Amino acid sequence: MYRSLICLSLTGLLAVASGAIAAEPTSSNQGSSMQKGTPGSSDIRITEFGKLPDGTAIKRYQLSNANGMEVAILTYGGIVQSIRVPDRNGNFDDIALGYATLQGYLDDQRNDHTYFGALIGRYANRLAGGRFSLDGSQYQVPANNGPNSLHGGPEGLDTHVWKAHTIEGNGWQGVELSTLSPDGEMGFPGDLAVTVRYTLNNDNELRIHYTAISNALTVINLTNHTYFNLSGAGNGTVLDQVAMLNASHYTPMNEQLIPTGEIATVADTPMDFRRPTAIGEHIHADHQQLKYAEPEQGGYDLNWILDNPGKPRALDARVIDPESGRQVEMYTTEPGVQFYTGNFINGIQGKQGKTYQHWGGFTLEAQHFPDSPNQPEFPSTRLAPGEPYSQTTIYKFLPL
Repeated sequence: MYRSLICLSLTGLLAVASGAIAAEPTSSNQGSSMQKGTPGSSDIRITEFGKLPDGTAIKRYQLSNANGMEVAILTYGGIVQSIRVPDRNGNFDDIALGYATLQGYLDDQRNDHTYFGALIGRYANRLAGGRFSLDGSQYQVPANNGPNSLHGGPEGLDTHVWKAHTIEGNGWQGVELSTLSPDGEMGFPGDLAVTVRYTLNNDNELRIHYTAISNALTVINLTNHTYFNLSGAGNGTVLDQVAMLNASHYTPMNEQLIPTGEIATVADTPMDFRRPTAIGEHIHADHQQLKYAEPEQGGYDLNWILDNPGKPRALDARVIDPESGRQVEMYTTEPGVQFYTGNFINGIQGKQGKTYQHWGGFTLEAQHFPDSPNQPEFPSTRLAPGEPYSQTTIYKFLPL
């Protein structure tokens, strides 16, 4: 019914979505040639990462800054394939879990479906029963997590091949990705045009800026699903790494990991990370929320409600690896963060021939709350036709 109100072409939708990005001085390069920088300078290198079964070529955009930090982005799924940062002694390692080949990601989607590094949407996290309603109209997303939908259904934005071009400004450079999710894809209403900018600056900040626009009333919740291990991907577990979340409340879940609708305090629970706490300190505690996340040994897979929502330069989370001295800080405009401890990673063969083990990584997924369309007390994820959607999340990497 809303299609008659606004009828925008694919080109028009993408143009509007791109125009909603915060103004920054940029230049762009639409090609796929390699750009070479001098040692110690910013650099973008573009290579072919592989081909899909239909012959579509997937590109890998490697960003680097003046400090030697490197971030690699794929046009398949908008995946963060690699993040190389130094430890306290200047030794670099890749701290993002993932695969060395495109086939690794394709096989993962058929088997483990870890979502390593992927852009997630149209609706990140879970929808109860895969159902939601908008102004009396019912919509059904295919179930792919028991009876519920997870991360936009079995063929979400993490399976899209995104269009890409390079962008740069004063002290930063990056890649801008765009895609169109057509009306009815995975059951969601409206043509949704999405643009995502990954930029890297000389302050070691990886900035992810999302914009979107739809020609019909819909719901939206976008995030990135990078798993971090600050000691290096495949180098043991993250249990000794120390987390701090500026969050005084969380949303408890039921056995299907669907929010109950309650807003609970973290005080006197294993969910209290307001002070720096080792991830493994309470992970085995006798608490139902940890057992729902990992029934046998315990784990975290919950939405924390951030204390400073909408303030992009207020520190929301920090994780430190005391051994290597690496740390990551997260800043976001989103109201929540899903802190997940890789509870079902077990024996996955990753990059550099390394095996990812149980609790081998953690995520900091900036987001709106799970199942918000079915939880009227949660912040709304409705997106009106023609209304611009925008959010920014920054991951800053610093050695101690």
